[in-house]
Amino acid sequence: MTLASCKVRRDELFNKMADNSVALLKAAPIFHRNSDTEFPFRQDSHFYYLTAFNETEAIALLSKKAGKNTFILFCQEKDPLIERWTGKRVGQKDACDIYGADEAYPVSELDNKMPGFLANANAIYYLTGIDTHFDNQIFSWVERLRKKVRQGLNAPHQFIDLRQFIDEQRLIKSSDELKYMQKAASISAKAHSKAMSQCKIGMYEYQLEAVLLYEFYAQGSRSPAYPCIVATGNNACTLHYTQNNAVIKEGDLVLIDAGAEFEGYAADITRTFPANGKFTASQQAIYELVLATQEAAILQAKPGMTWDSMQNAILKVMVQGLVDLKILQGQVQTLIEEKAYLPFYMHNSGHWLGMDVHDVGEYKIAGIWRKLSSGMVFTIEPGIYISRENTTVDEKWRGIGVRIEDDIVITDSGCDILTKELVKTPQEIEKLMQKRASDV
Repeated sequence: MTLASCKVRRDELFNKMADNSVALLKAAPIFHRNSDTEFPFRQDSHFYYLTAFNETEAIALLSKKAGKNTFILFCQEKDPLIERWTGKRVGQKDACDIYGADEAYPVSELDNKMPGFLANANAIYYLTGIDTHFDNQIFSWVERLRKKVRQGLNAPHQFIDLRQFIDEQRLIKSSDELKYMQKAASISAKAHSKAMSQCKIGMYEYQLEAVLLYEFYAQGSRSPAYPCIVATGNNACTLHYTQNNAVIKEGDLVLIDAGAEFEGYAADITRTFPANGKFTASQQAIYELVLATQEAAILQAKPGMTWDSMQNAILKVMVQGLVDLKILQGQVQTLIEEKAYLPFYMHNSGHWLGMDVHDVGEYKIAGIWRKLSSGMVFTIEPGIYISRENTTVDEKWRGIGVRIEDDIVITDSGCDILTKELVKTPQEIEKLMQKRASDV
């Protein structure tokens, strides 16, 4: 994350704000894992997007008053004693000198100073409803101002959700953001490839997860973008399976859904492969159908197409394929209209991707599916899940769960697949895994 890009983003937000208004953003808190240890800190995405400031206990204030735009940062003070235990703090001087704040104050002075910054502003923009404590804190500052009306101070009377402005900014990625996302995708692709090549019958799912995490860290990612899914056999039919504690067995498919985070940006990849390195005929039939649905969806990923065009393409190919395999019976269009596919495919084509793995941005505008445009990044991830408990289908299909997921960026002329370096066809997967066997 570059500081220059944050300045551009703040200026863009200032341009959208009404005159005589302020915007407030709060840094992420520390979350405790147990009584005296904490989860690794991860900054709030909106806060980081506008500031690149990576400490807790901080408030960013963007003030647009009297034709002047001011960036004010409240943050922790320097404290050599505490810093000896928990590491260096930025402090107020470097908040200005390094992070570009026009003014910086100790967060301990927040309650005393904030009402003065809010005085005579007409509106406050903030992320409403996320943090009840912060909501109440803002209302308390405003209430203090209301009690000073006889002193000529007016309190803000409009409270506006900041999401409608900042989410749309974040939806369109800059060239710098795309570089980070490509790096996250490349790290993730290498990790998936390594996991495929090291998979062995008798391993635990979490041992493959360990391969992924090692590769993430070894290549410069400090964290997965979300908990890794390593699902063998029937576990793959649970969409968000994260126990990762089963033994990988002969004849199983292994579904891995895992992505690295790099400089605050997520990758999100899913691949499914045979644990023993060779698809059975039934597994390959389902796999090739899922792959065909994804290829059809990718053809729809270009400027001017609506978001739902990808899901529509998936359904046409998938339902026809399920009929051809005699898993469904009937007319394709009727089956689609009746949603007869839902026992086997129960999610959408994908989701926005960025600083959050399920990134911000509306999918519909005024009730109409939005059109794709250059700079949008999202996943395309069709799947077919046939639970072992599903007795309505032939036994040869039961326990097969397949999902294939790639990260897509819309370009001026079409799209680019950020995750294209990872093998995907059955032949490529088997070749990679056979090479593994020959190297043992």
